[in-house]
Amino acid sequence: LAMMAIIGMFYQDGLTGSAWGDWANYVDSPLRAFENELGVQAPVGYFDPLGFAKDGDAEEFKRRREVELKNGRVAMFATLGYIVPEYFRWPGYLSPSADVTFDQVPNGLGAFGAVPFLGWVQIFVFCGLVDFGLYRADPSRDPGDYENAGILGVPNASGPMSDVEGRKRKL
Repeated sequence: LAMMAIIGMFYQDGLTGSAWGDWANYVDSPLRAFENELGVQAPVGYFDPLGFAKDGDAEEFKRRREVELKNGRVAMFATLGYIVPEYFRWPGYLSPSADVTFDQVPNGLGAFGAVPFLGWVQIFVFCGLVDFGLYRADPSRDPGDYENAGILGVPNASGPMSDVEGRKRKL
């Protein structure tokens, strides 16, 4: 934690000329273009330590925000996929032709070798259909706000959240 604080001080020193400088005095930074975005919090403000947004390109920022949210959601689903099999298994066959039941598939990384190849093909095709069908990005909407996704991201379960201020509070 102390190392991160020191790195932050060096970064701030590069922006403002002083590790204890006032951010309000540094008005020419392209980073100021994103100070009012969702997720920016005091006292740090907009945090971009690697300088990805130093050019101030709003379209590129929106694309990165979309990718960040999508990768975060994939990671959450992957975590559920790792935890749930410890407590629940589907009954029946995973692959009747290969005579593999759900109970025979080990948890975690051991599942890679137990699931037949065509099973993995089905999983990837399903993920692609969800990604390109239900969760298609709309340039007129906020990043991560999909027309077909409900409040919890379940397709058409509860409809999109139309209250923009409520969505900001709940994020």
